[in-house]
Amino acid sequence: MGFKLIAGNRPQLWLGSFDIFPQDKFRHGISTKHGGCSQGQYASLNLGLHVEDEAEKVIANRRIFCEALGMDSEKTTTCQQVHGNNVAVITEKQSGAGFLDFSQSIPDTDALITNVPEVPLMLFFADCTPILLADPAHRAVGLAHGGWKGTFGSIVAKTVEAMQDNYGSRPEDILAAIGPSIGSCCYQIGDDLAEKFRARFPEFQAEILSGPEGNVHLDLQKTNTLQLLQAGLKPEHIENAHVCTCCHSEQFFSYRADKGKTGRIAAIISVK
Repeated sequence: MGFKLIAGNRPQLWLGSFDIFPQDKFRHGISTKHGGCSQGQYASLNLGLHVEDEAEKVIANRRIFCEALGMDSEKTTTCQQVHGNNVAVITEKQSGAGFLDFSQSIPDTDALITNVPEVPLMLFFADCTPILLADPAHRAVGLAHGGWKGTFGSIVAKTVEAMQDNYGSRPEDILAAIGPSIGSCCYQIGDDLAEKFRARFPEFQAEILSGPEGNVHLDLQKTNTLQLLQAGLKPEHIENAHVCTCCHSEQFFSYRADKGKTGRIAAIISVK
């Protein structure tokens, strides 16, 4: 099992895929930065409407991405990510929110869950950690945006809890995938933030922080993995891409590598 890039239905379009999600129950994918129509620093498959790209090109890119995965772009639902830990429950009525207009996105939210078939959930990333969740038993999905603030606020644990509360999901049934994001190799943080993480997660500080004072590195992928395990997921039900977006900025948008002026990749998941 693992993460792989597969060729899309257009030149240079590559889509990330995890083996862990049953193809007869779920659709999902991770975009790369290639195969779209944006230009300049947003070239070419920028999927974020909240950056200074041309909106019509972003919408075209979103349609390209959804079509390649067999997803209904008109029902694809997004949120106004604010680096928090709020989780929104998406119903049929909310489907399509934010796909064409950022101002119509679900507000003040960094994770989405749904059990409505063929309503894709889509979030955007440029170094932050995508976490995709799927419950085959209750046919429900979740998607979380784990930047350092969301990870510090245990957003992925809150997303699992929301699936339990709303759909009766059992953590031991949930499948999870951690997508490409900045790795500990490239994610140096300040000593003050390192101390906050030590205090917040004393039980696994040694696993998520490395390096001496003044050169501490944080492992967001590991932190979210450990939170999933604490939430009750089975180790064999968690798959990690183990891809650093900063190291591989030729393939993925990276806020750090591109010095803050860049596009966004997307993670998307839906119930069939």
